Amino acid sequence: MKLLYVTKIFLVLILLFSAFQSKALDNKITARADSSGTKKADSSGTKKADIKTPAKAAGADTSWKPVRRLWGLTFGDFYYDAHADASNRGGESNYAGVPTYRNAFQFRRVYLGYDYDISPKFSAELLLSSEPVANNSVSGTTTITNGDNLADNKMAFFIKLANLKWKNIWDGTDFVIGDQVTPLTGFIGDQIWGYRSIERTVADFHRSNTYDVGAALRGVFDPATQNFGYNLMIGDNTQSALLSAANANTGFYKMFYGDLFAKFLDKRLIFDIYTDYVRTAPATAALGGQDHHMLKGLVGYTTPAITFGVEAYTQQIVNGVTNVTASKVGQDATVEAISFYTRGAIYQDKLGFFARYDSYTPDNDFNDADVYTSNTNFTAYSPFTKEHFVTAGLDYSPAKNIHFMPNIWFLQFEDLRAPTTTGWLPDSHILVYRLTFFFQFGK
Repeated sequence: MKLLYVTKIFLVLILLFSAFQSKALDNKITARADSSGTKKADSSGTKKADIKTPAKAAGADTSWKPVRRLWGLTFGDFYYDAHADASNRGGESNYAGVPTYRNAFQFRRVYLGYDYDISPKFSAELLLSSEPVANNSVSGTTTITNGDNLADNKMAFFIKLANLKWKNIWDGTDFVIGDQVTPLTGFIGDQIWGYRSIERTVADFHRSNTYDVGAALRGVFDPATQNFGYNLMIGDNTQSALLSAANANTGFYKMFYGDLFAKFLDKRLIFDIYTDYVRTAPATAALGGQDHHMLKGLVGYTTPAITFGVEAYTQQIVNGVTNVTASKVGQDATVEAISFYTRGAIYQDKLGFFARYDSYTPDNDFNDADVYTSNTNFTAYSPFTKEHFVTAGLDYSPAKNIHFMPNIWFLQFEDLRAPTTTGWLPDSHILVYRLTFFFQFGK
C-alpha cells in the first residue's frame, strides 16, 4: 500500500510537469562572441576582449544582472578529547574511535562553491566539499574511514552539489535537477538551529540524507508574502555517490522526500513537517523487502535577540532487526529522537550563546530480555545504544562571517540490553572541549 501511495504521488508530479512544460520561457537572453576585437569594461573595470553585447530589442528588460559568484566556507576546531568511549560507540559522530587526551587542530568542513546565472530563468550551482573526520585511517593502508581522505590521509574534495535551477517554472515554484540539498534540513532546520559549524541537526547527525541526486520542486503557495511553502523531491538515495554493484540499493529504488512549512507572527513563529520514504534491498533473502520512512516535525521561534527550537522525529525501519529470542527473522525497529535548542545575543552582534540537548532511542520496542541482531542498511545504526547529546558555548564574531566559538561537546551512551546479555556494555561517554572557528567569503 505504501508503494502504491508513493506511485500515485509520483504520477501526479509527472502530470504537473507535463502541464507546465508548455509554458514558453520569457526574457530569453543570448550572447554571441564576434571577431571585431571590441573591448568592453565590466563593473569591476576588467577588460573583456572579443566580446560584443548584442543590441537590446526595443522594450527589452535591461534590469537583470547575472550573478557569477565564487564563494567558500570553512569550519573546524582545536579540540581536546577529555574522555573517550572504550567501546568506540557513536559511529555517526566525528569523534568515534578518537583516543582519550588526543588534542589537535582539525578542519571539519571546507567548501568551495561557484554560482552562475545562465539567464533570468536558469542558474547553476557547483559545490566542492571536504569533510574529514577526527579519526582517519592509518597512513599507508587501503582502509579509508572517510571518502574525503586520500590514501595518505591528505584531505580531498568531492562534488557535493551540482545542479540546474529553472526559476519560476510556475509562479512561486522552482524546478531543480541534479545533486542538491534535500528537504530534510536545508531550508528550515539548519536555519533555526543556526550552528551547523557546531553540530548537525538531530536527523542529520543520525545519517539521514541532507543531499542527494534527483529532481525537486521548491515553492511557496503565496509568492507575495512567502509564508507558506513546500519542497518535494525524488532522489537516488546515494548522497552524491555513483551507482555501483557494491551498493545494491542504488539504481533500483528511489527515495521520496516531502516538506511543508508555515510562518506566522511576521515570520518569527515557524512550523515545519517533513517526511520521506525509501525501499531498500533486503539484507538477506530470508528477510524479504526492507524500507524505512521518517516523519519529522519542527517548531521554532526566532528573533534577533533569542531563538528557541524543538525538533523531533520518528523513523520506522521495516525488518530492521531480528529477534533471536523470539525467533522473529524480521522485526520492525522504530527510532525516536527529540532535540531542544536555543541561541541568542549577549552583546549586539558581537557576542552570543547557544545550547542544545538531544535524546535518541534506536528502537522504542526493544525488550532488554531478548537478543537482537541488526539487519539495516544504515552502517552507523545500532539497536542497542540509546544516546544523549549536549553542546553549549559562546559565539564571538569580530567581523561579519567570522566566528570563534569555545564550546563543549558531550555524547553519552546507554546500553538497552540487560547486563546479563552477551555483548552488554557499561554506560560511557565522549567529552570533547573545543575552540571552534568559522569563516565564510563571497556570500
